[in-house]
Amino acid sequence: MQHPAQVAIYPPNLLLQATWENTPMESVQSRIRSPRFITAMIAFLIVSLAITTWITPPHAVVLHNILHHLNILPFMLAGMIFGWKGALRAIVFAVMLQAPIVYEHWYRAPLDAQDQVVELSTFGIAGMIAGLVADRERMQRARVEATKHELERVYSELRENIQQMKKTERLTAAGELAASLAHEIRNPLASISGAAGIVARGQAPAASQHECLDILMKESQRLNKLLTNFLDFARPRLPRFQATDPGAMLQSVTTLAQHSGVERGVDIVLRTNSLRGEVQCDAEQVKQVLLNLMLNAIQATSGHGTILVRAFMNAQSLCVEVQDEGCGVEQQNMDRLFDPFFTTKENGTGLGLAVSANIVAQHGGTLSCDRNGADRRGMTFRVELPLQPPSVGDAARAKDKAAFA
Repeated sequence: MQHPAQVAIYPPNLLLQATWENTPMESVQSRIRSPRFITAMIAFLIVSLAITTWITPPHAVVLHNILHHLNILPFMLAGMIFGWKGALRAIVFAVMLQAPIVYEHWYRAPLDAQDQVVELSTFGIAGMIAGLVADRERMQRARVEATKHELERVYSELRENIQQMKKTERLTAAGELAASLAHEIRNPLASISGAAGIVARGQAPAASQHECLDILMKESQRLNKLLTNFLDFARPRLPRFQATDPGAMLQSVTTLAQHSGVERGVDIVLRTNSLRGEVQCDAEQVKQVLLNLMLNAIQATSGHGTILVRAFMNAQSLCVEVQDEGCGVEQQNMDRLFDPFFTTKENGTGLGLAVSANIVAQHGGTLSCDRNGADRRGMTFRVELPLQPPSVGDAARAKDKAAFA
């Protein structure tokens, strides 16, 4: 036996609630803010005031006075939302509706009729003024929006141009580095080729062959060092920060560099004043920087001399200065001192200081140099490292700049 189909009957209020809940709130708000809805609301106010004034007895002076004052509402709304033209339309519409009332009351209640005319005129003028002010404000807002969009467009174009310039600069720097690297490789290759040719002919005496093999060994090592330094410069790794004792680190580097100084008759004096606490850094990378500066100072010092290494700390940073008594650098070459492949040494690769500057930059510090005073020869290199490591983003950006910056 089949059961009859059951039809659910819901109360009307639940159906209305479900319909309201299924209507998107944004749609309701957009309808309320639409010009048609606002126009209808203003027209409703004008009509309601006119009808209420018509049915109100002439002797109800207080109520008529309130109704006359309420005319300001539709006029001001029309002016503020639709400008002076909207206010004018609202005034004309209100006058058309209330003119018969004014005509009827002119003889029965002349004071009320005159008061209504005065207030319609006054409030109409106020609505027009509000419309003019609103139109001016909208025009200024439109100008501001247009200026904003124009600035955004110019900023976008400027950013694209800057990115293009950076890309062009990187490509130019890469080309210069490639040309410099090819130039630096050519000399060792020429020596290797000449020595290999002599050995290949087999006619040279044993002493010459031994000398050629020594040349092959030295030039191969030179090429390996050149390529290693170039890769360190082009692909620097991010520092591995850890708490480090700056005094112990400096003592270790000084002891290591002292072996090279003894062979040249150069003394290294280490002065570590007020080195208290620790610094967050990659100890191996910082040792590489300091060792490179000390070895450069030793090589720049001819004959007997002294290299002074000063280190001190303040509240924010660790400062290390390496001062030599060498020949120094000419003033015109000071700006190129940290450029890759620039060197004043006969057998230098020109990458040591560039790599050192990149390492210090990744630590959030600075590497600078200056010539000693007029009464002293040599140079002073200054390394300044923050006690706390930079953020990961800053270190990564420094790494990106390190390659072909």
